[in-house]
Amino acid sequence: MKECVKDKKTKKSISKLLVTELVLLLVTFTASQVWALASNNIPLDSPVYDYVEKLSGFGLIDSDVRGLRPYSRAEVARLLSEAEASEARLTPGELPLAEQVIRRLKELVPREAELREKPGNAPFADFNPVSYARLRYVHLNGVPRSYNRDIFIPGDQSVFGFIGGNLRPGTAGIGHESGTEGTPLLENNEGVIYRSGNNGEVRFAAEGYLLDKASFLVEPYLLATPENDVLKLGKGYLKIGSGGLELEAGRDANWFGPGRRGALTLSNNARNFDLVKLSSPEPVDVGWVKSYLGEFKYALILSRFDETGSGETLRQPWFLGLKLALKPKPWWEIGVNFVRQEGGHGFSGSSTLQDNIFGGGTTNHNNTIAGIDLRFRIPWLANTELYGEYAGEDSAGFWPFVESYVAGFYIPRLTESGRDDLRFEFFYGNPMLYTDFKFPAGYVYQGMTPGDSQGGGAIEFYCRYSHWFSPRNILALEYFRTDRGHEGRVTVNADNRFDPNGVMQALERKNAIRVAWNFPLVGDLDANLMYGWERIHNFNLVGGAKQTNQLLKVDLSYRY
Repeated sequence: MKECVKDKKTKKSISKLLVTELVLLLVTFTASQVWALASNNIPLDSPVYDYVEKLSGFGLIDSDVRGLRPYSRAEVARLLSEAEASEARLTPGELPLAEQVIRRLKELVPREAELREKPGNAPFADFNPVSYARLRYVHLNGVPRSYNRDIFIPGDQSVFGFIGGNLRPGTAGIGHESGTEGTPLLENNEGVIYRSGNNGEVRFAAEGYLLDKASFLVEPYLLATPENDVLKLGKGYLKIGSGGLELEAGRDANWFGPGRRGALTLSNNARNFDLVKLSSPEPVDVGWVKSYLGEFKYALILSRFDETGSGETLRQPWFLGLKLALKPKPWWEIGVNFVRQEGGHGFSGSSTLQDNIFGGGTTNHNNTIAGIDLRFRIPWLANTELYGEYAGEDSAGFWPFVESYVAGFYIPRLTESGRDDLRFEFFYGNPMLYTDFKFPAGYVYQGMTPGDSQGGGAIEFYCRYSHWFSPRNILALEYFRTDRGHEGRVTVNADNRFDPNGVMQALERKNAIRVAWNFPLVGDLDANLMYGWERIHNFNLVGGAKQTNQLLKVDLSYRY
């Protein structure tokens, strides 16, 4: 009975927060949205995001906000319109590929491109039984890494090790990381895990629209692995509204941050949340907001994790995610990221107001990860982009200082034609990242972290080179080096649990390469071939253990 009362109180406080946020947004953004059109979202692994990046690299798009995804189809149509209006900026050498990318984007968002300036012309009801589809074959020869291990958590810490004094006083202790890598060499796959051997998957999306006011999408998929065959819902949602104010309810993927390979607070690594989401699929179209803040987008997400643990460790926390993204100048973007596991079963006692708001205290019933991201474009250096994300745990009151980072650069035009590009990305995950003593499973949903796919206590260097023969014919080479155990290693038993008489964990080192080739087959049907190979030393932090993994992926996709 007490647990029910506490759960109701948690629901009530979250409901108040959502209502307050909604009222503030409605009061602030009551101005009418020009050219607003309800539309569905672009899958996060669609090449559409590469197309938008490439047009930005040509200097044709200034208002793109990279740190908040997915993009809606209407947002892509808006960016496409901006690119078309800027074609005069191109040199003769840049023009061929840029024009090809623009044409391809028009083919992928025809409804939104056609109704962009006259959304009132949308039919009363419209339905597309196959908006996009994908058939996938995966052969895996290997074993995923396990993230289940005890880890050393230091005490007496400061920001960056020297700012602010002793913000986290106390003695050191042992924390626990949990979860799984999922599928080796295939991260950020919305929680879908392929097993060793032959795997098959088919998915498609059906969508519909009501005037320019509402849209819906259903994306089921059938997965066949050596272990079992399952039919699941990958995505399914209803959206009402558009422009600067949209309400979405259902199951969908989300991403907070500018990184390509990883994001610290929210990515599509784990299974998609069942959520209620209030957001701006397009930048807020209010005069004073644009004058003072520039392009501004936001997202507020409410969901709930699955039940984990038992007895005193039983938990089923609520999930709250908030993202604010600003672009004060065409070359500068800044974002604020916030995710929290809140309350649910298993807590006793009351929490102070400060701990409820900021977390990190001794009475709080939550686990918070928060931080900022930055992205800079350098026009005089072929529109090269520098970006970074900083996030910290709430282990010292309101200071999110147990730091983790994503940082990188993207060169969209190694040559004038723009057919060659290069990206480098670095990830550092603090040993405390995604752990929490109040939630023994940590920041893990359906067995995988919704943050960076490499988990906490890890360092990774990632490099990707791409050559564009055409927008549908792209060859890419990737290399990444991942280390786990630079910090936080302890002596453990055979279950990777702390044991003072056990064996010291070893530093795990992974080197991996991937090559991918996307090319058109016929009509709107494309093929994507990807082969990956990796070698892991001290597999799962066990000294002397070695593991070699190989993966072959073949996709046939329709208008994806």
